[in-house]
Amino acid sequence: MKISYNWLKQFINTDWNAEKTGELLTDLGLEIEGIETYESVKGGLKGIVIGEVLTCTQHPNADRLKVTTVNIGEAEPVQIVCGAPNVAAGQKVPVATIGTTLYTAEGEAWKIKKGKIRGEESHGMICAEDELGLGESHDGIMILDANLKVGTPASEIFKIENDEVFEIGLTPNRADAMSHFGVARDLKAGLLQKDVNVEMITPSVSAFHVDARSLKIDVDVKDKEKAPRYCGVTISGVKVEESPSWLQHRLKSIGLSPINNIVDITNYVLHELGQPLHAFDANKITGNKIEVKTCAAGTKFTTLDEIERELDKEDLMICDTEKPLCIAGVFGGLNSGVTENTTNIFLESAYFNPVSVRKTAKRHALNTDASFRFERGIDPNITEYALKRAALLIVEIAGGEISSDISDTYPNKIEDFQVRLSFDNAKKLIGEEIPRETIKSILTSLEIKVNNVTETGLGLTVPAYRNDVQREADIIEEILRVYGYNNIGTTEKLNASISNSGRFEDYKLQNTIGNQLASQGFYEIMANSLTTSKYMELTEQLNADNNVEMLNPLSQDLGVMRQSLLFSGLEAVAYNINRRRSDLKLFEFGKTYHQYNENREEYKHLSVFVTGNKSEERWNIQTLASDFFYLKGTIEAIFQRLGLNRFKSAPTKTDLLSEGVSLSIGKKKLVDFGLVKKSVLKHFGISQNVLYADFNWDNVLEMAKHNAIKFKAIPKYPEVRRDFALLIDNKVTFDDIFSIAKQTEQNLLKNVNLFDVYEGKNLPAGKKSYAISFTLQDEHKTLNDKQIDKIMSKLQSNFETKLGAELR
Repeated sequence: MKISYNWLKQFINTDWNAEKTGELLTDLGLEIEGIETYESVKGGLKGIVIGEVLTCTQHPNADRLKVTTVNIGEAEPVQIVCGAPNVAAGQKVPVATIGTTLYTAEGEAWKIKKGKIRGEESHGMICAEDELGLGESHDGIMILDANLKVGTPASEIFKIENDEVFEIGLTPNRADAMSHFGVARDLKAGLLQKDVNVEMITPSVSAFHVDARSLKIDVDVKDKEKAPRYCGVTISGVKVEESPSWLQHRLKSIGLSPINNIVDITNYVLHELGQPLHAFDANKITGNKIEVKTCAAGTKFTTLDEIERELDKEDLMICDTEKPLCIAGVFGGLNSGVTENTTNIFLESAYFNPVSVRKTAKRHALNTDASFRFERGIDPNITEYALKRAALLIVEIAGGEISSDISDTYPNKIEDFQVRLSFDNAKKLIGEEIPRETIKSILTSLEIKVNNVTETGLGLTVPAYRNDVQREADIIEEILRVYGYNNIGTTEKLNASISNSGRFEDYKLQNTIGNQLASQGFYEIMANSLTTSKYMELTEQLNADNNVEMLNPLSQDLGVMRQSLLFSGLEAVAYNINRRRSDLKLFEFGKTYHQYNENREEYKHLSVFVTGNKSEERWNIQTLASDFFYLKGTIEAIFQRLGLNRFKSAPTKTDLLSEGVSLSIGKKKLVDFGLVKKSVLKHFGISQNVLYADFNWDNVLEMAKHNAIKFKAIPKYPEVRRDFALLIDNKVTFDDIFSIAKQTEQNLLKNVNLFDVYEGKNLPAGKKSYAISFTLQDEHKTLNDKQIDKIMSKLQSNFETKLGAELR
């Protein structure tokens, strides 16, 4: 949210500079994210002076150029070559001196330099109004008042608006601060704590009166729940034209584009007071009647952006007797707004139900300045005041007369909040005792009325516009932010308690594995749990009927809760690859969400993504691509860290992987991993291979919970290695060999490793060669050759018998 400092100082007269004021606003909870400089004329006309053309002669080498001498208030006149057709001796003109920076209409800077034009020296430039940013004309140079003094800086002649604009990171709960008036209220309270007592200056509406009751438009609020308060007034005989410069500067400073004087005034009051307004062309209101109601579902309505929208039965509309005119609190209609031909207007000021506006805005994907405020809750008691303020500005700027009484439909007044504050609770939450008089002063400065005072606390009335302050804790927060968080002392002693708990705590296990993956070069990601239902089209195993749908989705791409961590992870992979980060190792701990009939269930998962190369390029190390076995090793290292090693493997059944394996213990599946299908990757624009592992973290935790940690002494005796080169059938897997080896020798065989695979030339058809190492060790004595040979002979015999293997 942008706040103009010049505008802010219309409410509070302060001589503090913008930086110091920004620091105070940040301390008050209105965080200043930056301060920008606004200049109504870019560059502020620096280097532009008033000059007098002394002589003007034809350029000897160009028909369309003139050579002039110009007095700019220095010791000697300067020579300037000028191409304007209207330049003549005796004129007072704006001159850009050497070194001056000018700006194009697109904001590009260029500097005035000494140079030659067709052989004649030129020491500056006589300027047209568009070259200075003072207008759009380029027909010729600006001819100024002959009485102006030569050498006077142009910035002293023309009205230049220089401003500093705060960019406030407003939190959603601070609806009361969504205007210059609201920020000024907070600033006044903060200044008071700095012993700076300033008066709050509010625009007067005492001059409001009805000139003639010549144009009455009746108002009928049919849905009083969605429109608790609705005000309107007519103004006749207005002239729609360009706004005065001061109004345009106010809007431009906060990033708004002026449109016309009527619309600009409604925008001005919105950002001044926080009350959205809407102006209708009164001549387009059929039946001279406004009806505030909902329309039938499916009703067509074209908004100001020329898009035809289909209304929902819950959308509150502003209608006349025949048709809808405006989506209440959100967006105006194309055929009822103010145009250059408008002469009579109906001006609306209302308080709409925040929930109703929020749902309508989300439903139609519309986010406007008005809906932004209505959604969060505006001041219901400023409605009529803002209407009068805008009406007076319209009469002042656009002419015309107020031609009706104000229609104010407010059947059930929105009451202020009653809150009780305990001094003891305030001390407990704040951490130290704030003087009671200071507390009362802070609350009063925030327009919170102190009804009664006792030894134990205060009885308070909170104004209705502070819908975020309805509890005692909220009151204490208000006291603390104005008093100043920095004014609360800190203790020098830190107290901590240590518990000795034998409970199994899954978050510790998650941290352990997260740290392990991070130590291996993986980066943790945290993807959005909301996703699009379109991803269900990429798989047959996930059913769109099981989606947990959002009742009020932020967008179609965030309409359901995810059933898999794969798709959100691939979004992160694609995002990085598109930014030249193609070597990725990522992991995420997250949940999936599923709807089964009337039941909703969620499951914990760990997802792991690997793509690109294993490590960065280096001159002394060969770069290797990440592959299936790298991912498998990562998975086995996780299970080893958890003490899980007696799992079974089988081909995966998921249709999201083209090649994959499932690992299970008993009937509990722990993980599916493998190569993501090309068709899935294509959907995300990914052209390189991506390896993916999906851990059922609930099952992993269940298995790890019952896994006892075992300790044993480090063996004193040496281990022995023996190798076999086995010729086996292609269908035989290493897992088959591993299982037979472990069954053959359970005590002394410590490790079985595949270190070479050969297929192809010089081997019989359908055969392959595995080179396998066997590590043997006795923990109580040194093995001798006889024992080793006996074990190896037994292994060979079993391989030959059970697998048809041959020693090469």
